Amino acid sequence: MLKVGIIGTGGISGAHLQGYGRFGRDCEVVALCDVQPERAHARRAEFGLDGARVHDDARAMLAAEDLDLVSIATPPATHRDLAVAALEAGVHVLVEKPMAPSLEDCDAMIAAAERAGRICSVVAQNRFRDDMATLKAALDSGLIGSVSHARVDSAWWRGRAYYDLDWRGTWASEGGGCTLNHAIHHLDLTLWLLGRPHAVTAVLTNAQHDNAEVEDLSVAVLAYERALATVTASVVHHGEEQGIVVQGERARVSQPWKVVADVAAPNGFGAPGGDPELVERLEALAAGLPALPHQGHTGQIGDVLAAVRDGRAPAIDAQDGRNAVELVTAIYASGIERRTVPLPIPPDDPYYRAGTLVERAPHYYEKTASVAGLPGEIRVGGAAADAR
Repeated sequence: MLKVGIIGTGGISGAHLQGYGRFGRDCEVVALCDVQPERAHARRAEFGLDGARVHDDARAMLAAEDLDLVSIATPPATHRDLAVAALEAGVHVLVEKPMAPSLEDCDAMIAAAERAGRICSVVAQNRFRDDMATLKAALDSGLIGSVSHARVDSAWWRGRAYYDLDWRGTWASEGGGCTLNHAIHHLDLTLWLLGRPHAVTAVLTNAQHDNAEVEDLSVAVLAYERALATVTASVVHHGEEQGIVVQGERARVSQPWKVVADVAAPNGFGAPGGDPELVERLEALAAGLPALPHQGHTGQIGDVLAAVRDGRAPAIDAQDGRNAVELVTAIYASGIERRTVPLPIPPDDPYYRAGTLVERAPHYYEKTASVAGLPGEIRVGGAAADAR
């Protein structure tokens, strides 16, 4: 029975607690920590964790408890220090996305995990979804041929008050805007589906949130050897219509699931009816995939628990988390410096370091409110499964 602690009991901690609750034979949540202990007590009562102890200091919790694994569900700027402290205490770590605001922070976390011989997994729960698994299988099958273009829409909508929460809306505390804290999901999926691009060109703006320093909209072009991908990151899109469309040599596949396969007439235009046989093969592939046993956070938590128990690497490790942060960093560097950014980003690049965004990023507006909490429940919108 693995003993689990939760650091940070705000909105997203509920997804972690629900996930651990599904594996009651394998683990027990024995400790909750929050700088506002009343929130931890509320979570304790909500989930019936009568035996769990509440702490208001993470290091004190790590010293007092005999833990095997902690979930870190705190603001991004705190992830490095908390993860390193847990790893140095010999505790495995599952840390919420984004892994950290800088590559320097990410590498410190990776080094701590290697020194300790412990797992550091970064939340990328959208890989544990049937629709994404279908898209991945279609691309891996090779049926669509070489990829020409991908359109990735990380479309969210957030009202002005969203950025009144104290840690949101500044480069120093949130680490960035929608590109880092919302589109990180779709950027991770882009890397999972297509691999790492060799260069990034991007633009940023704040279109609608005059109480936040950070961007609420970015558009990036990712350059591959013979393909391009466009990624829109937004919290200004009404309807939150998210999706991924991949155009291949022989067919297009997408999430939400759709298949189209055009063929050329003698004059080069599309022939009526396309390629129904290829469409049928792709539809049969999708229909034949087994459903995942667990979705979202629960799926990833189940994998991490099994990895700890079996002494293996998790499906999503710290390098995966770092790769997504590197792509975000390239988007920010490109948008701020107005240049194309090659990948990988080396340690001598200013944008590798913690603090460069705080020094160089524009303040689109100044933060005008800073409250410790916002009323009401978080709402999971669109097709994604997170509530940041």
